[in-house]
Amino acid sequence: MSSPGAPAPTALKHLASVVRSKNAGPLCLTVDVFFSDRIAYERAVVSYGLSANAIAVLYGVQAGQVRRFDLPEIMAIKLAMPRTLCAGDPGDGDVYGAQQHAPMLEVLL
Repeated sequence: MSSPGAPAPTALKHLASVVRSKNAGPLCLTVDVFFSDRIAYERAVVSYGLSANAIAVLYGVQAGQVRRFDLPEIMAIKLAMPRTLCAGDPGDGDVYGAQQHAPMLEVLL
């Protein structure tokens, strides 16, 4: 439940203008989240949903393995974490890491 005057929780997909993922080498994944307005960006920066702890749970890694970079000049947040499988290993369904942002789309801010 939100406090009086606070905006209702909204899914990231409705606040961000771009959410994308890609490999940063075979063992690391990055997720970039861009916003087209300062209010949405600032809401995301303080949101628990984009904290290292929340992202770690979402992706099945340890919180200490998630690095978050806030980029206010371009209203973006970059997240970096280890891939659970090396790119190209048997069982890896996304060798480029280009579809790994999907779980974040429903994160509430």
